[in-house]
Amino acid sequence: MSDAAEHQARDADATADAWATACEEDLAAERARRRAQYGPPPASAAEELRRLADAVSERIGELGRPFAGSPAASVAQGVAEQLVQRARKSVEPVIERNPEVFDHLATAGGELLAAYRSAVREAERRWTRDAAGQGGAGPDGTPGTERVDLDDPRDD
Repeated sequence: MSDAAEHQARDADATADAWATACEEDLAAERARRRAQYGPPPASAAEELRRLADAVSERIGELGRPFAGSPAASVAQGVAEQLVQRARKSVEPVIERNPEVFDHLATAGGELLAAYRSAVREAERRWTRDAAGQGGAGPDGTPGTERVDLDDPRDD
């Protein structure tokens, strides 16, 4: 390779490194600005699961304190801690290998909750329509509600 080609390759590497460094600095500055404006970024679902396991472990440890002298309390606390440790040992490898799975599950859970809320709102609207004096068939042709008195012997 000629001296000119080597010099040109070194210049290209230096330019690429300078761009990479500038981009990293800009990204760090933007992250710092956002952290200052919005607070720390939300944790991933996997990290939230770890926090939940830690909180449950701490709470189980606190539950046995009032009954510290009781042998039944120490046995119950030991069993509970053992269950938490087993659950943690089984979940930790999954979290380590596939942290994005928990993010997807959290998103799916949110979508299921939104669908459930929508269904409940629709049912409540139908239920309250009768209370507003719109019993019988609704404006869209859906059947209304019927009052059933369970204590009335004529309904048998």
